[in-house]
Amino acid sequence: MAKTFEQCHVCRRAGVKLYLKGERCYTPKCAIVRRNYPPGVQGAKKGKPRLTSYGQQLREKQKARMYYGISEKQLRNYFDKASRKLGNTGDILFGLLEMRLDNVLQRLGWTASHRFARQTVSHGHVLVDGKRVTIPSFQVKQGHIITLSSKASSSKNFQTVLPSLEKVQIPGWLFSEKGEFQGKIVGVPSLADNQPLYDMKFIIEFYSR
Repeated sequence: MAKTFEQCHVCRRAGVKLYLKGERCYTPKCAIVRRNYPPGVQGAKKGKPRLTSYGQQLREKQKARMYYGISEKQLRNYFDKASRKLGNTGDILFGLLEMRLDNVLQRLGWTASHRFARQTVSHGHVLVDGKRVTIPSFQVKQGHIITLSSKASSSKNFQTVLPSLEKVQIPGWLFSEKGEFQGKIVGVPSLADNQPLYDMKFIIEFYSR
């Protein structure tokens, strides 16, 4: 219960659904649906606070951190890596975040949340090109084929998900065999083709200060 409260608290503070509770976020029980105002005794009275430029940058950075379930150090490292590459830093940073292995599982619809996706990878249930990978932050590449281990795919948790896979709207940089736990990286995610829950512009400004 405490964990649920903390995750819902984060979404209410951010003012947007970050889908930290998976299926619960798609129901009327979602905290944003029931209490769309900041947490705390004065939250409903004060409403959403007016943010300074720095406050906006900080909020968007925190949204990205919480959404992907990564630490401040990890996000900073991703930014540093993106800023050293040729090209648009925001687009490159978005690609690094999206092409984490745990995020790919969530994008394919195999898991309802990034938290469950991280657990699935950490427990050794995910194969990349037939090789077991246990690092959630593993960077997939174009051409990689992602599958679940036979033990995981036959488990109750994933068998209940299987019928709904055909309805999942996956991004264009991924391809999934309908009705199977097999996906392929067929492209590179681009900000121009996606609408993330956070504003990348503010994140770049925050780390460029």
